[in-house]
Amino acid sequence: MYIPKHFEEPDVSVLHALIRSHPLGTWVVPTREGLVVNHVPFLIDATRGEYGTLIGHVARANPVWKSFTMESACVVIFQGPQTYITPSWYPTKQTHGKAVPTWNYAVVHAHGTALSVDESGWLLKHVTELSDLHESERAIPWSVSDAPPDYIDNMLKAIIGIEIPISTLVGKWKMSQNRPQSDQWGTITGLHERGDSNSRQVATLIAQHLKKED
Repeated sequence: MYIPKHFEEPDVSVLHALIRSHPLGTWVVPTREGLVVNHVPFLIDATRGEYGTLIGHVARANPVWKSFTMESACVVIFQGPQTYITPSWYPTKQTHGKAVPTWNYAVVHAHGTALSVDESGWLLKHVTELSDLHESERAIPWSVSDAPPDYIDNMLKAIIGIEIPISTLVGKWKMSQNRPQSDQWGTITGLHERGDSNSRQVATLIAQHLKKED
């Protein structure tokens, strides 16, 4: 991924936070037939490895888990807040007109070598953790134990676990850092006026990366 220095986000804790808040990863695996792309919700275990380990699962019927080897690297892409930016929000556009549209976004790429896990105890623990995490904000959370044990056993037989120890973790926060502070503030104002969730999230991230004026 091309990352100009002013868009680079090196803080691993920040990258992990984006993975947790946007856990549906785009998993790209090279195979003999070409690139295979799947969309998988991952957990991140920050305690395992320098950059953490991604943990997920796929359907046993999905051939992807048979396609990788210990030698084949893969990448998982996590897309955070993103939105179109109009130059009409820039005060400098009114001054000299030298402005064009762009797109602001936050994204994380996690590289590593995938491993498959076919153990019922591991799979039960994983789906329990995954469900508990995403049910936690509900007034009455659903739990794996709510379903009949034999049904869960059959469901577990239909999936394969995936672990990806992360060897390289990179983040790009393209949040108007290349614009003068006046344009950054203009963009923040415009995004809040637009009012949708993505725009509000991007406005918050721009505010966190406001350029310091000399």
